[in-house]
Amino acid sequence: MTEVKAGDTVLIHYTGTLTDGSTFDSSEGRDPLEFTVGSGQIIPGLDKALPGMTVGDKKSVEVPADEAYGARNPEALQAVPRTEIPDDIPLDLGTQLQVQTPNGETVPVVVSNVTESEVMLDANHPLAGHDLNFNIELVEIKAA
Repeated sequence: MTEVKAGDTVLIHYTGTLTDGSTFDSSEGRDPLEFTVGSGQIIPGLDKALPGMTVGDKKSVEVPADEAYGARNPEALQAVPRTEIPDDIPLDLGTQLQVQTPNGETVPVVVSNVTESEVMLDANHPLAGHDLNFNIELVEIKAA
């Protein structure tokens, strides 16, 4: 039976949960996730779990934060004077916005705190700092 190796394109079904058991993402009800093993298309901790699997195999994988989205970076927090944000921009906590860097790059941010004078924007990935768990099932291997 064919085993997954680096360079193979695979299709997996998955459910990702946090350590408290809450689900943050799943392929349930959708097409399987397709990617090339070892190409950096998915988080390293999940990528490393696939070699050696065969079609139909199921596996539970624990991925520490440093092999997922990394630690939270305090430098990814930016305080912006409230006067610099247009009145029509919603500032509810958790609101996702996009900001443009001085070099023209668009960065997704989340409103993490609002005071009378400033708005704190967080550019960390929402899963940064979290250990993740995945239940995966290998659906197909497209050999390299």
